[in-house]
Amino acid sequence: MQTILIFVLFAAALVYLGWRAYKRFVVTDTGCRKGCGCAADSRSSVRRAS
Repeated sequence: MQTILIFVLFAAALVYLGWRAYKRFVVTDTGCRKGCGCAADSRSSVRRAS
């Protein structure tokens, strides 16, 4: 039983790391994600109150 639990946890960790690597290397949007307003699409940028 313990072996199965360890295998499931290890597999979950590998899936999580794979997902993080995928999100890091596959860019799906433009802009720098800092919220500075430099995104190409004006709807995706964050507007600050003046």
